Amino acid sequence: MKRPPSPSGAEHPGSRPRRRAGRRRRWVPEDHRITWQDPQPSSPPAHGESGHGQNRAVPDPPPRYPWQGRDAPAYQPDPAAKEAKEDPRSQPSSSGPPPPRKITVTRVAAWRSRQLVGGGVRRFHQAATADGAGRSGLSSLTYAAMMDYAANAAIAVALANTLFFAAATAESRTNVALYLLITVAPFAVVAPVIGPLLDRLQHGRRIAMALSFAGRALLLVVMAAHVQDWLLYPAALGFMVLAKSYGVLQAAVIPRVLPPEITLVKTNSRLTAFGLGAGAVSGAIAAGVAALTGSPGALLFTAVICLAGAALCLRIPSWVEVTEGEVPASLSTETTAARGSTRRRQPMGRQVVVALWGAGSARVLTGFLTLFMAFVVKAQTEGSPGWQVVLLGIVGAAAGAGSFLGNAVGARIHFGRPDQAILGCVTAGLTMAVLTALVGGIAVAAVTALVAATASAMAKVCLDAVIQRAVPEESRASAFGRSETVLQTAWVLGGALGVLLPPTYWIGFASVSVLLALGLAQVLLTRRGSSLIPGFATR
Repeated sequence: MKRPPSPSGAEHPGSRPRRRAGRRRRWVPEDHRITWQDPQPSSPPAHGESGHGQNRAVPDPPPRYPWQGRDAPAYQPDPAAKEAKEDPRSQPSSSGPPPPRKITVTRVAAWRSRQLVGGGVRRFHQAATADGAGRSGLSSLTYAAMMDYAANAAIAVALANTLFFAAATAESRTNVALYLLITVAPFAVVAPVIGPLLDRLQHGRRIAMALSFAGRALLLVVMAAHVQDWLLYPAALGFMVLAKSYGVLQAAVIPRVLPPEITLVKTNSRLTAFGLGAGAVSGAIAAGVAALTGSPGALLFTAVICLAGAALCLRIPSWVEVTEGEVPASLSTETTAARGSTRRRQPMGRQVVVALWGAGSARVLTGFLTLFMAFVVKAQTEGSPGWQVVLLGIVGAAAGAGSFLGNAVGARIHFGRPDQAILGCVTAGLTMAVLTALVGGIAVAAVTALVAATASAMAKVCLDAVIQRAVPEESRASAFGRSETVLQTAWVLGGALGVLLPPTYWIGFASVSVLLALGLAQVLLTRRGSSLIPGFATR
């Protein structure tokens, strides 16, 4: 007979100590090794009888979890819940809509399509709002930037078979001069005005960005109605000016929506990556629309994109309008005041000027390739529209891949000496231009487009890094606007060179090689404080 447990819970003297049960058995204290029985109503023991010889009625064991009370009802499985658990079609899916109850090939295909589209939209939203971009307003600016890239890609496809490119391959050089006079030259005059005008625009940047999209939409409608006459050229000029103006406005807005989790370099690379993706999708859709409805239909499709971009610009947060305490930036290296004004200007410094010369030189090559290769391909494949599209697609795909690669690599590499990296980018572009002038051919030109786009993107990343380090925060937005104006002007200069020169490989690339060599020499001299151009020496 077992000895009853002591009231205090301590072991009786002389009893064996507690021990662990055998292997694979749960350890149970000796004072709990009792057979639990439900209490039975019984009469109290008779006089002289002891309860030690009977099976003691003990209370139920204490609940193991707080929700297991003594009066809690026993668990009864719900038949409906069990049936729903066994039926996989009734289970909600976290990755999309539930599958159809009636299984057919059409319904399953439609359900799977909705599931894939929904998952892609969720992943895109997560990427756009990552790193605090949703809270800072960077995601709203990202959507507007995507519309800008999409509009530029769509209009390039829409104008591929119009007088926009036909003029440069015509026999009359008067048509080429008219093309250059109307489309390229005026922007070279307008571009230097954009930066100072932006400094004076203290409020209304969101409205200005939206108006740039709305103006482009209106001009696209005009272009769609006048595809085969001379009104196409001034409308194309207006579209180009507004597109470049939007780029300058966006560059000035980026520092105001910068999340604290990421840098300006990564932010610009992110905008470019999203923009290139939107441009690829928009270009493909515009090509399909142009094949079905012609260039007017593609131009109207581009107008719809611009209207969507105008609406997205108005959704950018209002704090981008706050300009209190900002100091305009200047391309000089000395602190100056605006003429006729008491406003002080913050000099960018020699490092920024060096990076700006290098990035501008790389941008000249990309502008040259954009227009020159279009005219070369059109001149060499007259009468074969399908072959023209294929060759232009090869060059365009190479340029797009290079831009994406340059931004991806630049965002992940820390450049300890950005000036050395910029020199390498300009040297790489110059080398490929010389090689194309010597060899020629669409294959070498496509590789040149790849290298030029990669070098231009990496040079822009280095320029952003230098501005972030060397320019004070109160002048950073103005510095980005001024630098973007210089880069856009360099692109126009390269495009003008591509229009003026005859569509021959060795002539075109030899000429741009000379221009790149001069740009490289200017970068090297600027690092030492001198310049090829009088009045541009740095201190």
